Amino acid sequence: MTALQEYQRLEASALWRASPDEQRREVIVSIGEATLVISDAQDRPLTHWSLAAIARANPDETPAIYHPDGDPGETLELDAAEAQMIAAIEKLRTAVERRRPRPGRLRGMGMLVSFAAVALLAVVWLPGAMRNHTLTLVPDAKREDLGRSLMTHLERVTGLPCVAPEGLEVLQKLSARLPDAAGRRNALIVVRSGVRDTVRLPGRILLVGRRLVDGYEEPDILAGYIIAEQARAEVSDPLGRLLDWGGVMASFRLLTTGSLPDATLRAYAETLLTTPSRPLTDATLKTGFARLSVRATPYAYALDPTGERTLSLIEADPFASEPPQPLLSDGDWLRLQAICDS
Repeated sequence: MTALQEYQRLEASALWRASPDEQRREVIVSIGEATLVISDAQDRPLTHWSLAAIARANPDETPAIYHPDGDPGETLELDAAEAQMIAAIEKLRTAVERRRPRPGRLRGMGMLVSFAAVALLAVVWLPGAMRNHTLTLVPDAKREDLGRSLMTHLERVTGLPCVAPEGLEVLQKLSARLPDAAGRRNALIVVRSGVRDTVRLPGRILLVGRRLVDGYEEPDILAGYIIAEQARAEVSDPLGRLLDWGGVMASFRLLTTGSLPDATLRAYAETLLTTPSRPLTDATLKTGFARLSVRATPYAYALDPTGERTLSLIEADPFASEPPQPLLSDGDWLRLQAICDS
């Protein structure tokens, strides 16, 4: 795209906010090969926005406010002094819009081109390269849509989520207390059956089996399983696992249309709950427990009541001698244990 080549060395200062409940921060914006790159002051990339999926919240107004298509909560604000970058983004958005397919007399030709593109990609691109490229371009809002769709299919096994109001309030507290390594919250959902421990879905949706809530006397065990599931997600992207299962056509479909067939999601959901969890090293687990100030010993004994198989984790517990602040009050833990009672 000629318009893209023209602006690839352009940079601008802006204000970026990852979600509505976070503070805006100063960032540097530049245009990459297929993305808008948002970096911090040390030139470390914070996120990438697909040039084909950028929307403007306030057309013809300044400061210009942009967001990923479908995710208005994440915003990028460019003031009038960055007119050149605003003009560049608008030109690229216009170029992308002109290239979007239109129904009509060219529909047949468009289908032929699509089939030819599929054949070309199957021959030229390695499946792994397409999968990784797709993962870098899918916005958080689309990941959450896919996760919610999977959740709908899983409800045939798990039943409806537990939603006692007081329990949900405590679940929100626990989510805020146990963010992932990037400081983002998980959407914790307690389910009645089908999930023995935890299952991570795309979009930072984390399913929790009921037994982890009402089967133990302290919240540290539940926290341990959440920490372990977050560590697995850092090693193996949940959306990446879905694309691995779906094959190259799933990656291509998501990359080009922004969605996956419902039949694909339903079939994947049927295998998800029976897939063994990825094993984690004690060093990885210790890092997670230390970062979030959570005791590792209760989780280790939940895995093996004898402590024999988890002795190294018990010995590595960073809070074995001096316990950290409680995760929840006794009253909050009792309210959370009753989340499935309604």
